[in-house]
Amino acid sequence: MWLVIGSLAACCTMFAFIPQIIKVVRTKSAKDVSAITVLQLSFGVTLWIAYGIHLKDAVIIVANSITLCSTIVLYLLYLRYKEGSRH
Repeated sequence: MWLVIGSLAACCTMFAFIPQIIKVVRTKSAKDVSAITVLQLSFGVTLWIAYGIHLKDAVIIVANSITLCSTIVLYLLYLRYKEGSRH
């Protein structure tokens, strides 16, 4: 039961930034993206990955690794489109 709950929670967080990534790509603007929030979340999920490795918990490791990848993509898009200019 708890594995299912943890897995569902992981899915929610893993894909939370996908709509934001899609919006930035479509509009070619990241003016509404908070770089501080993205960096803070990236740091937090990196700590979660370390915690998951310590616990040997695959759900924590995988979910946060995927989340970290999406926050990195979003941050890179932020750097590219932060001025809202069309590249």
